[in-house]
Amino acid sequence: MEIRIENLQKSYGKKQALKNVNLNIKSGMFGLLGPNGAGKTTLMKIITTLTKKTAGNVDVCMVPVENSKKIREMTGYLPQEFSMYGNMTAYEALDYLAVLSGLSRKERKEKVPEMLEKVNLSEQRNTKVRAMSGGMKRRLGIAQAIIHDPKVIVVDEPTAGLDPEERVRFRNLLCEVASEKIVILSTHIVGDIEATCENIAVLNEGEIIFNGTVSKLLQMVKGNVYQAQVSSAEIAQLKEQFLVTGILTSGSISTVKIVSDEKPLKNAEQVQADVEDAYLYLMHNCTGKKLSGKEV
Repeated sequence: MEIRIENLQKSYGKKQALKNVNLNIKSGMFGLLGPNGAGKTTLMKIITTLTKKTAGNVDVCMVPVENSKKIREMTGYLPQEFSMYGNMTAYEALDYLAVLSGLSRKERKEKVPEMLEKVNLSEQRNTKVRAMSGGMKRRLGIAQAIIHDPKVIVVDEPTAGLDPEERVRFRNLLCEVASEKIVILSTHIVGDIEATCENIAVLNEGEIIFNGTVSKLLQMVKGNVYQAQVSSAEIAQLKEQFLVTGILTSGSISTVKIVSDEKPLKNAEQVQADVEDAYLYLMHNCTGKKLSGKEV
C-alpha cells in the first residue's frame, strides 16, 4: 500500500495553497507537521477527494484521486471539525454514519458495538452527542472513520483542544489501528508526531521543507541544543539574540533551552535535542529568522 503524490499544486484564485508537493506515504503512521495555514488541510482534502487538485498526480493504493468513489470506499477521514447531530445517541450517530459508508443492516449490527468498544465508548452508547466531551466526540469520529475497515485513515488535527490524558489515549488508539494500514496524522502539535510517527513531512506555506525520518530531523540540531540558567529579566534579550525553544521559570531564575550554532552563554551546557527543537530550527531556517545572533 502506498500513496504517491507528484508535483501536486492547488490554487484558490491567485493564492497558491500547495506548490509542487511530492510525497510517497507507505503503511504505518505518517506525520504531516506544519503551522496553521501551511496547507495541511488542503492536502488532506485532496487525498480524500473532498477538494480537487489544480495540477499534478495523486494515487491512493494505485487508484487516482479522480476515481472518487473507489477512493472513498478505501479511505476513512476524521476532519479537523467533526460534528454530528446533537440529538442522536453515540450508537445512533455511528449507526447512521455506517449507513453512509455503505454497511448493510447485518454488518452494522455487528460493527457498531465493536467500534464503540474499540474506542472505549460502550458505556456512553446511549449518551446524546451534544452531552459528550470533546475527547468522546473525537473518539466517535475515529470510530466512524474506521468502521468500514479502510486501507487509508486520514486524521486532521485530531488532538486539538483535548486535555493531556485524552491526547495520550487518542494517540494510542491511532497507533493501534495503524497496523497494516496507512494512517496520516496532520497536526501542528509536535508532541503528537514525536509520540507516534517514524516518518514525517513538514509543510510550510504550501511547500514540503522536510521529508524523512524523525531521526533525520533530529540530526539537524545534534550538538546545537543548550540549556542554561539565567535571571528572568534576561529572557527578552535572549529571545532577540537566539532561538529559545523552552523556558522554565522558578522565582527570579529561569532555565532556558537554546538552539545555537555555537555556545550561546558561558554557563550553557549541551543537552539532547527533541523534535520540537529540530522543528523550530527548521522553521527558523526557512523564514530567515535569527540564530546565534546572525541572520540565517
